[in-house]
Amino acid sequence: MLPLVHAIRYVTPLREGGSLPGLVEADDLGTYVVKFRGAGQGPKVLVAEVIVGELARRLGLAMPDLVRVEVDPVIGRSEPDEEVQDLLRASGGLNLGMDFLPGAVGFDPVAWQPDGPTAARVLWLDALTSNVDRSWRNPNLLVWHDRLWLIDHGAALWFHHAWSAAKAAATRPYDASDHVLAPMAAGHLGDADKALAPLVTRELLSEVTGLVPDEWLVPNDSEVALGLDSAEALRTAYVDHLLARVAQRDAWLPAVDAS
Repeated sequence: MLPLVHAIRYVTPLREGGSLPGLVEADDLGTYVVKFRGAGQGPKVLVAEVIVGELARRLGLAMPDLVRVEVDPVIGRSEPDEEVQDLLRASGGLNLGMDFLPGAVGFDPVAWQPDGPTAARVLWLDALTSNVDRSWRNPNLLVWHDRLWLIDHGAALWFHHAWSAAKAAATRPYDASDHVLAPMAAGHLGDADKALAPLVTRELLSEVTGLVPDEWLVPNDSEVALGLDSAEALRTAYVDHLLARVAQRDAWLPAVDAS
């Protein structure tokens, strides 16, 4: 399981994204960027964050440490912002924290660029997990200690908002035309595919999905109708989908190498 910490102070909201994450201090003396289960898109965003983030880590990409954050809504009583108060009241229980990287800066390809193999590995992961949120406008990448760090994967695995679309999504081509790392990945994506695809096994994916708390995998009515009636059934569905996508890479792997 992901480590468990308890929030002791809400520091400040981070308004870059639509889900209103916040900077929070915890009882382990750590500071975390917390995404709250009470935000508009609900816990599925947190599920995607764990699955894609922990998969990235196991594929050798840099990811801030993830933790489960127990939030008592009482920490929001002194907040002057009513939107933050409402969010904290709706987020009692387990939320997701990402280790805060002090001094990290947002990725700017004019100021700093990763090497081609690293860029290709990030692009390959995004294509596998259908991550639509790594554009020039919103890279969701940080540079820290001269290394590229991946953050914010809540927009990945979009099919889980309607599982009936999962089968078609397994072969859906990935559009890399707006991907911030595509120019740097050109010429290296084939090598990234050869290196990473064999690593994405049922065992690895079961390990990653096993890190998602049961509290975030409560089936809704449409999922129950499809036979996804438990947390374990949903975990298996994620594993099966990603394995099916790995097996059909010819259908979705972008052709940035051609340039």
